Amino acid sequence: MSDIELPFRATTNEACAWLAQQTGSPWTLARLLENGLTPVVWLDYDAAYPELFGDANGGYAAPIFFQDDIARLAAGSEDVLITFTKDAYKLPARLPAPGFRRSLDALRFPKKDLERLAGKLKHEARPAQQQTQIPGASESQFGINKAAVLAAFSGFVHLDLARELDAAVGIFGDDGARVKASARKSTRNAVWNPVTLALGLHDIHRVPLGTLKRAFKSHDFLYAWESDWEESLRLLGK
Repeated sequence: MSDIELPFRATTNEACAWLAQQTGSPWTLARLLENGLTPVVWLDYDAAYPELFGDANGGYAAPIFFQDDIARLAAGSEDVLITFTKDAYKLPARLPAPGFRRSLDALRFPKKDLERLAGKLKHEARPAQQQTQIPGASESQFGINKAAVLAAFSGFVHLDLARELDAAVGIFGDDGARVKASARKSTRNAVWNPVTLALGLHDIHRVPLGTLKRAFKSHDFLYAWESDWEESLRLLGK
């Protein structure tokens, strides 16, 4: 069988066929979502929602990552319902009730995300002695910076996360997830422990654990922390 070539944004069928070829096992939409992939839907420009599109007068690819929207898709819904997404400037945006509906055929999966997932699965499938070890979240691993925190978690909270990180109060400060002394010379040097931060977002800001689990599977800069995250959940009985 010749190799399947992925387009820039693959349909669900194209994504499943390509991953089946890469992994030797069948794939479904539910399995794509379970593995942390974030589908997008192209939204044509609509003058009724200028704040959503901004200068993107041709439309843009809106990500579907809100836990309720993902759960509905994974359960086998007959269409796509988007209630929360990011606008054309990649800022969190809640859509007017009841949300936007699109056909399942409109779902697309970015090529880079599929390739990254395939690489991760192939790495995990190799015998342990052949694997290149990914550094664990040890003391030598300092933390992730503000930009990484925003990329991983800003879409899940109904607050100005950038401002909260700068204020460094509560879970966002040295008594919470910020690594002590990391901001001593300059706040630009501040880094946060993503596991501690994610647990705080769940406990204090009620971010669903399922949503946070997807974050750790969706960003390559969080792969090294995933084992600590899973171990923390196990110890907490969650």
